[in-house]
Amino acid sequence: MPNTKSAKKRLRQNVVRRAHNRAVKSSLRSSIRSVREAVAASDFEKAEEQFRATVKKLDKAGAKRVLHPKTTSRLKSRLSHHIKTAKQKASA
Repeated sequence: MPNTKSAKKRLRQNVVRRAHNRAVKSSLRSSIRSVREAVAASDFEKAEEQFRATVKKLDKAGAKRVLHPKTTSRLKSRLSHHIKTAKQKASA
């Protein structure tokens, strides 16, 4: 338990920030899952649309340091590759 006034304030701030960061990460996971589900269903138009929205969320999370910027880059790259390979398999 914090003893000083400043430590109590930091605890309050950390609780709020942790809740916000968890919500952002949860939203990101849901968004990534929706892209993967659209690809699995071979709905590439929906997958592209969801991918653009997911990239926007990832970029924002990286800029706000909710996730490390390199983590966001890696996730975007993997999602993009997933869509690309699925499209190639579907057309072949």
